[in-house]
Amino acid sequence: MSVALLANIIIFLALIALLAYASRNPTWSLAKKVLLGLVIGVLFGFALHLVYGGNNPVIKASVAWFNIVGNGYVQLLQMIVMPLVFVSILNSVAKLHNASSLGKISVLTLGTLLLTTLIAALIGVLVTLLFGLSASGLVQGAQETARLSAIESNYAGKVSDLNVPQLILSFIPKNPFAELTGANPTSIISTVIFAALLGIAALQLHRDDAAKGERVLAAIDTLQSWVMKLVRLVMKLTPYGVLALMTKMVATSNLQDIIKLGSFVVASYLGLGIMFVVHGVLLASTGINPLRFFRKIAPVLSFAFTSRSSAATIPLSIEAQTRRIGVPESIASFAASFGTTIGQNGCAGLYPAMLAVMVAPTVGINPLDPVWIATLVGIVTISSAGVAGVGGGATFAALIVLPAMGLPVTLVALLISIEPLIDMGRTALNVSGSMTAGTVTSQLLKQTDKVRFAANDESVLNPSHT
Repeated sequence: MSVALLANIIIFLALIALLAYASRNPTWSLAKKVLLGLVIGVLFGFALHLVYGGNNPVIKASVAWFNIVGNGYVQLLQMIVMPLVFVSILNSVAKLHNASSLGKISVLTLGTLLLTTLIAALIGVLVTLLFGLSASGLVQGAQETARLSAIESNYAGKVSDLNVPQLILSFIPKNPFAELTGANPTSIISTVIFAALLGIAALQLHRDDAAKGERVLAAIDTLQSWVMKLVRLVMKLTPYGVLALMTKMVATSNLQDIIKLGSFVVASYLGLGIMFVVHGVLLASTGINPLRFFRKIAPVLSFAFTSRSSAATIPLSIEAQTRRIGVPESIASFAASFGTTIGQNGCAGLYPAMLAVMVAPTVGINPLDPVWIATLVGIVTISSAGVAGVGGGATFAALIVLPAMGLPVTLVALLISIEPLIDMGRTALNVSGSMTAGTVTSQLLKQTDKVRFAANDESVLNPSHT
């Protein structure tokens, strides 16, 4: 181990210790701790980048050690995603006592997710045309060629075989135990369906045999409490995970590539910013103060931004919706779970639409044609179902949309150098979209706890606050 590497590890551990010491303040909420971890990570990562440069072997070796904290935290969250989704949906359905309520929640949640994805696709088209972006002139180097080969070998078969009936069938669980392991891109939706059916069965058992039904419902409630204790235990590690993830992101960024493709980065973040405004408008139209909403979910969006994983953010999303916004657990669980694979505003809406408009002129298609735009928006919206909520979901979405529109997929590889930077913003928008869907659904069904939403309780989302 080199002296430089050892020094970096020691400094990193010292920063972790500093964050732990600062976090001992009992008046600090998790939001403040996460923000402090994010700032420390950015500063340390920037310092490493200035000293060594993004591709230095010392940086790569250091990041490998930092990943024990950063990727380790993400893996812990991924560990609890399936148990949390399963017990949350199961417990929520078992408490509904009315199957029609489940139908209303599903329709409103999915409708909001798909509506916002449709709007995101339109915004993607508009910002791309506004900036005059085109795939013409982009150079495909060795790194991009290797990426394209990997993409085609990993995704081509999946994309070419994809159609709507098969997509719908993939949602239906045939082996719930396999789905609980996350074996398929649609495993979360399959787990939701299995848990919902199991919850309905529990309600029917309670109706037919009250004694057995009560025991089953009590067991479900106990299991829910047990898993939530695990969730809050893991959530205590959020500031340290964010510190490590931000250090890695900033230290390994290639600033030259970002500058070279700066127009696409700026256009992407403009589109993302407009979509956040759209979320705010939807919330305001249902009586929710958007500024208060975004302030309350800021820690969740911070983690989504740094982790680039919508699925890993599910535990934080459910906690924030229920404990900070006042959304019932049944609705929060549905929105957080479905939002990772259906209607991802950033990865499945904005991004593939932008790529399609950029590629269209290179194959003789007029991207200003209203019929072509309408077709693109429709395909983007429909294909947004089933996009995995992990890093790379946007790539999969683009590989569905581009061939469906008769366009080559080369551009997906050409943007590899700036993919992580844009993906952070896209993931934050995905999570915002799912939480907006949950809140809007709760408002339309008049089930939001207004007192909880109005409370300035800084300890909410703090795992020690029960």
